[in-house]
Formats: sequence, C-alpha cells, structure tokens
Amino acid sequence: MASKQAFWSVPAKDGEPDVWVCMSCLSEAFCRKVPMPACPTCHGVSTYEAFTLAAVQDWGTEDLIAKAVAAQAAEEALSAAAPAAPPMESVQ
Repeated sequence: MASKQAFWSVPAKDGEPDVWVCMSCLSEAFCRKVPMPACPTCHGVSTYEAFTLAAVQDWGTEDLIAKAVAAQAAEEALSAAAPAAPPMESVQ
C-alpha cells in the first residue's frame, strides 16, 4: 500500500518566490510547500530553497522545469477553486 506524502505549507506573499527546489538532488520542485519529513527522491532534509518560476526556467533541467510549472499550475487551480474567506467584522 502506497503512503501519502505529507507537506509543510510555506506561504508566500505577492512578489516572493514560491517554487521550492530540493538543492540536494535538483530534481524536485513544489509550490508553496515542501515534503516532510524529507525529499521523496533523495531523502534530503531541510535542503529546499525558494525560487521564482522564471529563475528555475533559467537554470533548471527540462524535468525540473516541468515539475515547477505543474506545481505552480496546481497551486493556482487550488487557489481558484477555494472559496473566498468571508470578510471579518468587528463587534463593538
């Protein structure tokens, strides 16, 4: 039976890099999250650095770029599908 991968959420503000790349193997990319407890490919721990998608496209392999593009597209689809949070109201 395959186990499901768990992730740490890594929120990013507008303009901040949101693609996290494993710097040990340079073959895994995730958008606004990193796998726990370790990289699924090389099992490196705490080896992730944040990059913009454009930066990954500048230096990454075709496989890494494809993973980064897919991760970012999945994150955007998830964000679009999530209902907007209701506005907060203050009670006096």
